[in-house]
Amino acid sequence: MAYENRASIPVSDPEAQEITPSSSSSSVSNGLSTKVVVKKVKENLTFDSKWGELNGAMGDLGTYIPIVLALTLARDLNLGTTLIFTGVYNIITGAIYGVPMPVQPMKSIAAQALSDSGFGVPEIMAAGILTGGVLFVLGVTGLMQLVYMLIPLCVVRGIQLAQGLSFALTAVKYVRKVQDLPKSKSLDDRHWFGLDGLVLAIVCLCFIVIVNGAGEKNRGCCDGVVESGDNNDLGAQQRDEKFARNRTKTNRFRKVVFSLPSAFIVFVLGVVLAFIRRHEVVHEIKFGPSSIEVVKFSKHAWKKGFVKGAIPQLPLSILNSVIAVCKLSSDLFPGKDFSVTSLSVTVGLMNLVGSWFGAMPSCHGAGGLAGQYKFGGRSGACVALLGTAKLLLGLVLGSSLAHILKQFPVGILGVLLLFAGIELAMCCRDMNTKEDSFVVLIITAVSLVGSSAALGFLCGMTVYVLLRLRNWTRDQPLSTIWSMKSPEQV
Repeated sequence: MAYENRASIPVSDPEAQEITPSSSSSSVSNGLSTKVVVKKVKENLTFDSKWGELNGAMGDLGTYIPIVLALTLARDLNLGTTLIFTGVYNIITGAIYGVPMPVQPMKSIAAQALSDSGFGVPEIMAAGILTGGVLFVLGVTGLMQLVYMLIPLCVVRGIQLAQGLSFALTAVKYVRKVQDLPKSKSLDDRHWFGLDGLVLAIVCLCFIVIVNGAGEKNRGCCDGVVESGDNNDLGAQQRDEKFARNRTKTNRFRKVVFSLPSAFIVFVLGVVLAFIRRHEVVHEIKFGPSSIEVVKFSKHAWKKGFVKGAIPQLPLSILNSVIAVCKLSSDLFPGKDFSVTSLSVTVGLMNLVGSWFGAMPSCHGAGGLAGQYKFGGRSGACVALLGTAKLLLGLVLGSSLAHILKQFPVGILGVLLLFAGIELAMCCRDMNTKEDSFVVLIITAVSLVGSSAALGFLCGMTVYVLLRLRNWTRDQPLSTIWSMKSPEQV
């Protein structure tokens, strides 16, 4: 029909001659732009390694499950709604960024909710909306990019080291002590044996170390076959051939072992043990999604959510969810650099949408990215796969899934969280100067002792500025004051 309409227009009409090319070119450009977008999304959701992406999807569960489960049991958080919205977030971020960009609960808001009985669902959601609104404005106006340019690398590394060690310490607590997750308290020492004992956690830890090592790309020790050369001794040739066959079998065994999805296997083991620990959980499962309702807010909820939730959460979100993630993604995935503007906008939109309906306030997190990378996540397919699983569980089981997660061995969660924390902490290994290391350790010490990333950040920036001024008084050029070069390097 388009072709017939274009042919019926008289050629002598100048307006027709002008309209026809422009309309056709615009349609072609729209078609090309659509094709480019579709091609980009396909590339971002392409599996780098099927087992690797599946395994990497488990790397963030050590932080996600305990926080969401604790809020579900202690504050009546709608688990089904949270799973549906965070599942959609995972799929969208995987398609946009093409890396295992995590979607984690906002930890400061969660900590406030668990410690204050008066900080209920309306206050949690109000804090999420306000935090998301601030991040969205910072991203849209470009102010987040300015913040990113002014914060030195050593300060970012200090935040990452502190957060990583905090995860690791929490993980060790999960392994050693029996946990009351709804109250976020450690109880008695964990028994050695049992379905959630120390032996089980240690075995899982050793299994992951054997399969994943320190995180390097595992390869067989020898890929080729040794040539025997010219050897007239028939017995020697037979021995060489037998040795080569044995070595080939060993290499195949190593490849099979090193390609196992260790985190996925450990997680499946935990699910099986959850059903074994309490058979009655099968009868408590109800099929169907939870009802999604708009949260009702009062003036008191907005005020309390802002003062006790948004204000403490903002420094952590800016530093660990935007700036540290941006830097870490460029370190882990060279050539895939993301702007802090886009990360700030996506975090803001997630909370400006989902928090109105009772979904747990969410953000990106350097720890989740490091954990998913540690276990093999390399593309957006990793988090898209996790998001699909969350979405299906939220639609099929809804909030009744909490009954299963309540029986999940906490020691296994601690093992998964431990590796995520160590991977994040190891990012600071590129600090080569003494000044860099000094600032990093100052931030780490203050953050861990004061239990505040914001306090550690302020102390670290203060020390950094003092060191720059000290170099200035030693006649260092003004242009290098804000860089990390020492006077000897100038």
